[in-house]
Amino acid sequence: MRAQFTQPTSSRGTTLNLIAQLTRRQISSEFKGTMLGRLWSFINPLATIAVYALIFGLVFRGSVEPGRNSGVDSFALWIGIGVLSWDYLSSGITRGMDALTGNAGLLTKVYFPRYVLVVTEILSLTYDFLFELVVMVAIMALVGGPEVLVMVPGVILVTLLTGLFSLGLGLTLSVVSVYFRDISHLWAVFNQVWMYASGVVFPLSMLQSVQDRLTADGWNVGGRPIPLITLFRVNPAESYLEAFRSLLYDFAWPSLNVWLLCLGWAVASMGFGIWVFVRHSARIVEEL
Repeated sequence: MRAQFTQPTSSRGTTLNLIAQLTRRQISSEFKGTMLGRLWSFINPLATIAVYALIFGLVFRGSVEPGRNSGVDSFALWIGIGVLSWDYLSSGITRGMDALTGNAGLLTKVYFPRYVLVVTEILSLTYDFLFELVVMVAIMALVGGPEVLVMVPGVILVTLLTGLFSLGLGLTLSVVSVYFRDISHLWAVFNQVWMYASGVVFPLSMLQSVQDRLTADGWNVGGRPIPLITLFRVNPAESYLEAFRSLLYDFAWPSLNVWLLCLGWAVASMGFGIWVFVRHSARIVEEL
């Protein structure tokens, strides 16, 4: 099974070609039969921003500090960046997790490196996410100025690291889901909790006030305040969301600490995902 990740040059070329073909097929079939086709890639992020802006901006009257360099003061855009980034991260994990069980018929008929299906899911999702980023960059350029264009290389790098993080978890969970089918249902529940624990719909300043209030009410751990912000910061999703928001909302490069966290989580996730896949995927077809 180790050969699935360390293949001869000729075999690697064949595998890359297979990945490219499957990715193209998935991309072309995504909007097949729809009247608007690829335009949905532009409409979806706009609709997402509008819905969350209505709910959390007008109904719950959320607010956020203006962008550091952009001067943009829009809770709708701030939350929109978070929601789109979160959807990319979480959807990548979910689609990667379901890649093997969802293609059981193909896996039992044809042999090819099994990880190809997980990689294909992430690549096709990344392709769609790039369209959403184009929409977001265009909006921020109109609202905050063309300086956001300088941030594009950073956005691409964060997207790459986020994709690698999702791919690593997708590899791990794709194997787990073959042997333990309930994981998809458990993950759906966890994913909801994880979203709110990642600061998708509220700023860090709000969490600070909650921590202060709990401390004032006598809540503590060993005589010390409950470290809500510290727990918040060790969440990998929060690091990726902070990086996207720093680049797209603040027009500022993320701090070195954020870059290191994003890189570290991506490397750790990929390393663990490859190890799990190589070690436990030998009997995938039999279990399917």
